[in-house]
Amino acid sequence: MVTLKYGNTNTFFIPAKRGGLLIDTDYAGTLPAFYKALKANGLTLRDIAYLLPTHFHPDHVGLAGELTAQGVTLLIADVQRAHLHDPDPIFAREPHLCRQPIDETMLRCISCGESRAFLQEFGIAGEIIATPSHSPDSISLILDDGDCFVGDLEPLPYLAAYEQNLPLQQDWERVLSFHPKRVFYAHANPMLL
Repeated sequence: MVTLKYGNTNTFFIPAKRGGLLIDTDYAGTLPAFYKALKANGLTLRDIAYLLPTHFHPDHVGLAGELTAQGVTLLIADVQRAHLHDPDPIFAREPHLCRQPIDETMLRCISCGESRAFLQEFGIAGEIIATPSHSPDSISLILDDGDCFVGDLEPLPYLAAYEQNLPLQQDWERVLSFHPKRVFYAHANPMLL
């Protein structure tokens, strides 16, 4: 796994036998910095088969249109389908960023239930689960090796501060039921469990 830090959102690349999986992108306008981060890590765009956004907020899908236009397939969970264009009004207010819209012909939508079999097809052992306490379209990727990628899920050490937030507690119970060893956040440092 490679962490690509080129803006405000941690982006992760998981290599696989049939093209790797990129988790999240940063905001629109960061494409040159993204290319530099790829090069610094010995990667090229051809190494990326799929982009999996943890949710459709602008700082997680800003480069999705550019990447799909260059052949990367956008991988989404069924719980995300209705939110595909949620960031469009925000980006419309920032035309100077030249954000490219998402090409839905470069989209693969799977259910969380079929995610394990789908990921296994190209060499990744794990599954996608819904973790909707941050936003209804939020998902987490849990790998069998103990790594989990939770996007903007509120960090586990802060859970006690949210004792009245049952959805957040339920999300963490679900994530922890997989017995992860490392948690990777979009806006915080990784955490060993």
